[in-house]
Amino acid sequence: MAKLLTTEQMAEFASSGCLFFEELIDKETNKEFLDDIGHTSADKVDSMETYNKNIKATSSIPRIKAGSPLKNAYPVNSPLEKILKNEVVAGAIQSLVGSNPIVDHQALHLTFPTKFFKGANKRQMSQGNHQDSTIDPRSTFDIQVFYFPTEVTKEMGGTRYHPGTHLRIVNEFAIAKYQNILGQKSIVCKPGTIGIFHNGLWHGAGVNFSDEIRYMFKVRLQPTEKQELLWDPEKKYKPLPNRALYWTDENKEETINDILMQSYPWQEADTNRLDKINVVKFWRLLTGHKKMDVDYWLTRIENKLY
Repeated sequence: MAKLLTTEQMAEFASSGCLFFEELIDKETNKEFLDDIGHTSADKVDSMETYNKNIKATSSIPRIKAGSPLKNAYPVNSPLEKILKNEVVAGAIQSLVGSNPIVDHQALHLTFPTKFFKGANKRQMSQGNHQDSTIDPRSTFDIQVFYFPTEVTKEMGGTRYHPGTHLRIVNEFAIAKYQNILGQKSIVCKPGTIGIFHNGLWHGAGVNFSDEIRYMFKVRLQPTEKQELLWDPEKKYKPLPNRALYWTDENKEETINDILMQSYPWQEADTNRLDKINVVKFWRLLTGHKKMDVDYWLTRIENKLY
């Protein structure tokens, strides 16, 4: 049975644009997945082209037509079906994009060690920072499920990402010139880790300085239903009242509003108010409470007298 996200987890996703579940998938399924894609040890292959050809020739992962229902996408009892039907993964998917999402696309991302680039006399570079889908201006959002079947060490150049950027719309690779952004994070994780990104989150692959190939498998999912209180089947969520502004209480407990209003290092003090306004708008979409507010951000600019 799917384990739906908590309201706290939903608020974290609304604010940061991502969630992570460490070592969620078991060792046996990780191995089955690697066998399915035709994994070969890096020391047995001499070039990136050879490796990619081997995977294309031996992989048993099905080609999935865009727009296919997720529930029918992968063979029964296959590693990917097990992964996506894991109670935590299935619950997160249902909480964010509903019970019948469709597959936009899937992709296997490989990051090769330095020796492959030296052998091909090619420059080894990180992927530029980018935001997926410049063509997508909707309030409705997709999610991207990232699966890491092997350990990702710091040397392997894990995917870097920038929490809180998902609601800042840019022209895809327009941010590629920024090599490092204050507060960026890199995914360093154990085998079987799952990450779930809002489709707008800024990210990019790092440089792999290890001796091993880094794997990441991505499935992008789209909703087919309104993304409103999908994690709260009894629709019990009630917004908190606005707080007194610029006042602190050292003994207060953290609330949903604190999670929603957290700031990130890349945000400049004044313009991050725009990001907070965007988070409140996003939270309205997720909760269905069209007039709710957090810290009066939207109410003050919706007070139209004429």
